[in-house]
Parts: sequence; structure tokens; C-alpha cells
Amino acid sequence: MRAVLLGLGVLSAVVLTGCQVDIGGQTMPSPYYISDDVQYFPPGPEFKLAREAAALREYAQEEQLMR
Repeated sequence: MRAVLLGLGVLSAVVLTGCQVDIGGQTMPSPYYISDDVQYFPPGPEFKLAREAAALREYAQEEQLMR
């Protein structure tokens, strides 16, 4: 009986580990997460519309000069 329980415990440990799982919207890592390829996205500008804001400022300045 002891050997059966030990075997079931080892089998359940093998079955329940090593899988990537989605729990509550979070993806828990697989055992291979260390060797997985990493995607790095460098931080960009905090204000995404910098060029548009600069164009609007330039336009407003031109309007001021024309008056």
C-alpha cells in the first residue's frame, strides 16, 4: 500500500508540474522559461503623439504670426 501511494504521489507530481498554466489572467512559466527566447521592447516616448503635438504648436505659432 505504501509503494502504491508513493507511486501515485510521484506520478501526480510529474503530471502536475512542467506545464505552462493560465491562472486568473496570468501565464505561469513552464520549466523551460529560462531557455525561452526573450522579446525585449525598449521603452519608447511616454507621450505617443509627440510629433502631432509639435505640428499643432507650430501651426498655432504660424497663426499667431499671421494676425
